[in-house]
Amino acid sequence: MKSSTLMTFLLSFLLLTACGSGEQQDQQTEMKAETASTKQMESAEPNTLTKAEKEDGWKLLFDGESTEHWRGYNDEKFPEEGWEVKDGILTVLSSDGSVEGRGGDIVTKKKYEDFILKLEWRVSEGGNSGIFYAGIEQDGIPIYWSAPEMQVLDNANHPDANKGKNGNRQAGSLYDLIPAQPQNFTGHGKWQQVKIVVDGNHVEHWQNGEKVLEYDRWTPEWYEKIRNSKFADHPEFGDAKKGYIGLQDHGNKVDFRNIKLKEL
Repeated sequence: MKSSTLMTFLLSFLLLTACGSGEQQDQQTEMKAETASTKQMESAEPNTLTKAEKEDGWKLLFDGESTEHWRGYNDEKFPEEGWEVKDGILTVLSSDGSVEGRGGDIVTKKKYEDFILKLEWRVSEGGNSGIFYAGIEQDGIPIYWSAPEMQVLDNANHPDANKGKNGNRQAGSLYDLIPAQPQNFTGHGKWQQVKIVVDGNHVEHWQNGEKVLEYDRWTPEWYEKIRNSKFADHPEFGDAKKGYIGLQDHGNKVDFRNIKLKEL
């Protein structure tokens, strides 16, 4: 009788333990599902802003459909050819690979001073482009003679990657001035995430989640770098405190999306 009672107690205990373990696993599974769902709600679809981003002051410069925030460099209108918007992507189309391209460079309609700019770009094989900031407009003079440029490049297949000094013409670099280190470009046909921070004279380039360079403008070291670069004969280069953000048409197909900005 005692043995039977003991066995019954042990079986009951094991059943209760198993049930409790199962309920605990179910609760953990539900919590994980709720967490995943919350994260999914918080992460924005391409070319949109999360609630947190909106509250923090971020603005879209491209919503996946309209080019309302952009126009041609030295032009009042957006280029009629050379650029297209399709499937939520702003694309500079391939032409002859020249620095002028077919549609020409585009710039924001508004000038910006202190800001954080985020976007994604995807370059075609052997492609070349750039992201300009603090640019000014000059008749007959391209924007790259005034605006610092974060390089957009297929490092493995474009000859510019091996020019300049120490890789300062590769993806993420301050073109012809400061190389991106680490060099973390992941290849043509893949989306690259970048962030440019301009806060007073201090500038940072971020690529694929890593800060790849930083520098201070208008210092003796800054002017020394310019004197030793292709911009030596252009005193206007990097001199503007407030200017346009631009995307370069270098005659190669390059895609852009998720272009967003927060003024500081």
